[in-house]
Amino acid sequence: MPRPELVIRTTGEDDWQAVRALRLEMLRDTPIAYADTLERALQYDEAEWRVRARRGEGPNQTVVVAIEDERWVGTMGCYVPDAETGPLLVGVYVAPDRRGDDAGVTRALLAEIERWASERADTLRLEVHEDNPRARRFYEKLGFTLTGHTRPYELEPGGLELEMAKRLR
Repeated sequence: MPRPELVIRTTGEDDWQAVRALRLEMLRDTPIAYADTLERALQYDEAEWRVRARRGEGPNQTVVVAIEDERWVGTMGCYVPDAETGPLLVGVYVAPDRRGDDAGVTRALLAEIERWASERADTLRLEVHEDNPRARRFYEKLGFTLTGHTRPYELEPGGLELEMAKRLR
C-alpha cells in the first residue's frame, strides 16, 4: 500500500487544537525533552494554545509540522533568541511510528527549518538533554556537532542541556 503524501507546512492560529494534541503527545512520549511538563500543558487554556499555534507565522520564529493523511506526525520549531547566537532549533518531535530514515519525516522537517534559519544566519543551533543519547546520535547523523557549551536543564530531574550546532552555508 502506498504511503500517504507528507505535507510540511507552518502552523497558524486556527491549528490550535492540533498543536495542543501534538504537544501533549510529545510530552507523554519524551517528558525530558521539552522544558515543559504534561501537567502544566494540560492546564493551558485555548488562548495559550492559539498563541502557540501562531508561532508558525512570526518573523523571528517558526513552527513547522509534518502531516500525513490529516494526521500530525511531527513538528520542529526555530526562533532567534538574539542576533549574536542566531537561530535555535526547538520542540523537535516525530511520532514513534514515523521515526527513522525510511520514513523521511525528520529530514523533511529539518530541511524546512534549515531553509528558514539560513535566511537569518550561517549556523543552526540546538540543545539536547545529556540523558537523551538517541536524539544526540540522530543530530550527529544530520551534521550537528557538540560545541562544548552546556547549561543546566531547568526542570527536574536536572542535568545538563548540551549545545550542538550545524553550519548551514
